[in-house]
Amino acid sequence: MKNIKPFGPSIGKTKISNKFFDKLNKEFDDKSKSKKIDYSSKLASQIKNEIKISNKFIKQNLEKELKNNIKQFLSNEKIKNIREIKILNLWVVRQFKGEYNPIHYHDGDLSGVGYLKLPKNMINNKLIKNKKLKTNGTIDFINGQRGFLSKSIYNVIPKIKDLIIFPNYLMHTAYPFNIKGERRSFSFNAKIIFKK
Repeated sequence: MKNIKPFGPSIGKTKISNKFFDKLNKEFDDKSKSKKIDYSSKLASQIKNEIKISNKFIKQNLEKELKNNIKQFLSNEKIKNIREIKILNLWVVRQFKGEYNPIHYHDGDLSGVGYLKLPKNMINNKLIKNKKLKTNGTIDFINGQRGFLSKSIYNVIPKIKDLIIFPNYLMHTAYPFNIKGERRSFSFNAKIIFKK
């Protein structure tokens, strides 16, 4: 786990294990055949296919690794008086050409996004005012406003198995991409309960 401070709030970045990756992809593939469990209407996205993962599956297959990563992220921030970490929910987002997630924030105390599948050559550079701006399928984290010696946007180019952990209130957006293929990610929210 590497903690990054591109502006005020910290962002943690690490990799998920092969086991976590394989189990979550398989669960999504199995569940996505049923239209009854689409979660899109409950989320901010302009995406047609999102599936909430059951609490039972999370507890049996994903929770331990997520909690360990959250503990490491918090430990890097010198936060040690944790009594309990509760994973509130986790869902998988299947994004295709032209779909996107507008600027939004999450519930809980901490949130995360991880990457399960990406289209080949998804990132294409666009020339804007002689600067290369990478936005196809990337994620931006937004905090504060741009000013002298102050950045307000942190752009991340996703890579398969990346896991990014951040405070729930940190605004973020997932950009559309313009090629064929699937960008599959998962998101989660967690509540931190501290010792009294």
